[in-house]
Amino acid sequence: MSTAAILQELEQESTTTRRVLERVPADKLGWKPHPKSMSLGQLAMHVASVPGFICEWATADVRQLAGNFGPPQPASRDEILAAHAASLEKSKAALASSGDVGLDRMWQLNTHDGQSVMAMPKGALIRSVGMNHVYHHRGQLSVYLRLLDVPVPSIYGPSADDNPFAART
Repeated sequence: MSTAAILQELEQESTTTRRVLERVPADKLGWKPHPKSMSLGQLAMHVASVPGFICEWATADVRQLAGNFGPPQPASRDEILAAHAASLEKSKAALASSGDVGLDRMWQLNTHDGQSVMAMPKGALIRSVGMNHVYHHRGQLSVYLRLLDVPVPSIYGPSADDNPFAART
């Protein structure tokens, strides 16, 4: 795994993620499909922010959890989009400082009292927790949009609302 490959995927996926985030209705940020679910705004903020903070986590060898760390409730879609742009920049900077050799170094997550929760190479942290995790929640976000009757953008292919492959007339 190379930082160049991760950066290329990050750039490509961030464009798709931004399309989904741009569809989040600003007047529905507090909406939840179920009482146990994150609100639309919290989920969108989570999707927007995860790559940046996970890539930053990978700049250290050990990360210690501190308290509750749920996503904040944003006040606007602009706040979500700004968080997404900042996350992309943080990711790029963290990957540049890490370099290819840094991706092979071990990383560990500990509880507040020092108990190890997980350990893996930093490259695996970025791929699984930083990127795959976002793709999972981006899919969840697209379901929220569908439930709110918001047109869902194309993600990896056509959606019922957006088909970039259709003939243009």
